[in-house]
Amino acid sequence: MENYHIPDTADEQAAPSPLREEDIFPFIEACLFAAGHPVKYEKLGSVLGLAEEECREVVEKMKLLYNSDEPFRRGIILVTFPDSCQLCTREAYGAFIKQALGIRRGGNLSQSLLEVLSIIAYNQPATRAFIETVRGVDSGYAVSTLVEKNLIECCGRLDAPGRPSLYRTTEDFLRIFGLSAICDLPSIQIKNSGGETIEIAPIETDSEEPVGAIS
Repeated sequence: MENYHIPDTADEQAAPSPLREEDIFPFIEACLFAAGHPVKYEKLGSVLGLAEEECREVVEKMKLLYNSDEPFRRGIILVTFPDSCQLCTREAYGAFIKQALGIRRGGNLSQSLLEVLSIIAYNQPATRAFIETVRGVDSGYAVSTLVEKNLIECCGRLDAPGRPSLYRTTEDFLRIFGLSAICDLPSIQIKNSGGETIEIAPIETDSEEPVGAIS
């Protein structure tokens, strides 16, 4: 906590003066920088005196400025999610950042983990049985590993014999892959264990029908 000053007097802890309109952008920028993780629009709006939707509109305007290459290209981008936003470094500079900061630990996923993650992302919520039908191999270890990495989560159970668990991607998944929503996923092709190419298209995000009634 050495980078932060913690108020220890009644005067310091008093509520700050209301922000002026010209301070809204700088405040959001400072708040996202200090947080280092997604911050909900509701929390930002509560300080700014804005409704959640109004705060989202302000952030979208900021996003256009941050993510544009004009008047110059920034190393930071503003990523938005359904109910929050975050400042992130540009993917193009990831390797250089690791080198400069001496970060040795890699965060790459194995081919099997990527396959399972892709199937869930494009067909969520999905069961393990559905995943294994698509891949043709046991996927229990991959599912457990993705849950541990907080890239997927259990979101209920399928109304079928045995009531198997349903899995979906998390907000961390969106953040790590630089997506605002699942509908931003592109169409992809993967190969199953038999060498067959399978094309997977983005799901309809308003669909509530679970995938996985395969035994």
